[in-house]
Amino acid sequence: MRLFKKKAELLSYDKENKRPVIKASICNGEQVAGFKDIRTGEVEEVMLIRNAGDLAAFKQRYGIDEELAKIY
Repeated sequence: MRLFKKKAELLSYDKENKRPVIKASICNGEQVAGFKDIRTGEVEEVMLIRNAGDLAAFKQRYGIDEELAKIY
Protein backbone atom coordinates (compact mmCIF):
# COMPACT_ATOMS: atom_id res chain seq x y z
CA MET A 1 0.00 0.00 0.00
CA ARG A 2 1.31 3.37 -0.97
CA LEU A 3 0.65 6.32 1.33
CA PHE A 4 2.05 9.07 -0.81
CA LYS A 5 1.46 9.58 -4.51
CA LYS A 6 4.32 10.46 -6.77
CA LYS A 7 4.00 14.06 -7.92
CA ALA A 8 3.01 14.42 -11.53
CA GLU A 9 5.96 15.63 -13.54
CA LEU A 10 5.14 18.71 -15.62
CA LEU A 11 6.36 18.01 -19.16
CA SER A 12 7.22 20.71 -21.65
CA TYR A 13 6.98 21.22 -25.40
CA ASP A 14 8.34 23.75 -27.89
CA LYS A 15 5.80 26.57 -27.46
CA GLU A 16 7.35 28.69 -30.24
CA ASN A 17 7.16 26.05 -32.97
CA LYS A 18 4.33 23.74 -31.87
CA ARG A 19 0.77 24.13 -30.68
CA PRO A 20 -1.43 21.61 -28.85
CA VAL A 21 -4.27 20.13 -30.92
CA ILE A 22 -6.75 17.27 -30.95
CA LYS A 23 -6.63 15.15 -34.08
CA ALA A 24 -10.09 13.62 -34.64
CA SER A 25 -11.12 10.93 -37.09
CA ILE A 26 -14.20 11.64 -39.17
CA CYS A 27 -14.95 7.93 -39.67
CA ASN A 28 -14.94 6.50 -36.16
CA GLY A 29 -14.65 9.53 -33.87
CA GLU A 30 -11.29 8.51 -32.40
CA GLN A 31 -9.44 11.46 -30.86
CA VAL A 32 -5.71 11.82 -30.23
CA ALA A 33 -4.07 14.72 -28.41
CA GLY A 34 -0.73 15.94 -29.66
CA PHE A 35 1.29 18.83 -30.97
CA LYS A 36 1.19 20.31 -34.47
CA ASP A 37 4.35 21.81 -35.91
CA ILE A 38 3.50 25.33 -37.09
CA ARG A 39 6.00 25.28 -39.96
CA THR A 40 5.51 21.81 -41.44
CA GLY A 41 1.96 21.00 -40.32
CA GLU A 42 3.09 17.59 -39.03
CA VAL A 43 1.24 16.30 -35.96
CA GLU A 44 3.10 14.47 -33.19
CA GLU A 45 0.53 12.20 -31.51
CA VAL A 46 1.00 11.90 -27.75
CA MET A 47 -2.10 10.48 -26.07
CA LEU A 48 -5.38 8.77 -26.98
CA ILE A 49 -8.40 10.70 -25.69
CA ARG A 50 -11.30 8.45 -24.67
CA ASN A 51 -13.15 10.80 -22.32
CA ALA A 52 -13.00 14.21 -20.62
CA GLY A 53 -10.71 12.81 -17.92
CA ASP A 54 -8.05 11.87 -20.47
CA LEU A 55 -8.19 15.36 -21.96
CA ALA A 56 -7.86 16.95 -18.52
CA ALA A 57 -4.87 14.71 -17.74
CA PHE A 58 -3.18 15.72 -21.02
CA LYS A 59 -3.71 19.41 -20.28
CA GLN A 60 -2.44 19.05 -16.73
CA ARG A 61 0.62 17.05 -17.78
CA TYR A 62 1.77 19.76 -20.21
CA GLY A 63 0.45 22.82 -18.33
CA ILE A 64 -2.07 23.81 -21.01
CA ASP A 65 -4.83 26.24 -20.03
CA GLU A 66 -6.41 27.16 -23.36
CA GLU A 67 -9.00 25.25 -25.36
CA LEU A 68 -7.48 22.86 -27.91
CA ALA A 69 -8.28 23.16 -31.61
CA LYS A 70 -9.62 20.08 -33.39
CA ILE A 71 -8.20 19.06 -36.73
CA TYR A 72 -9.68 16.39 -38.99
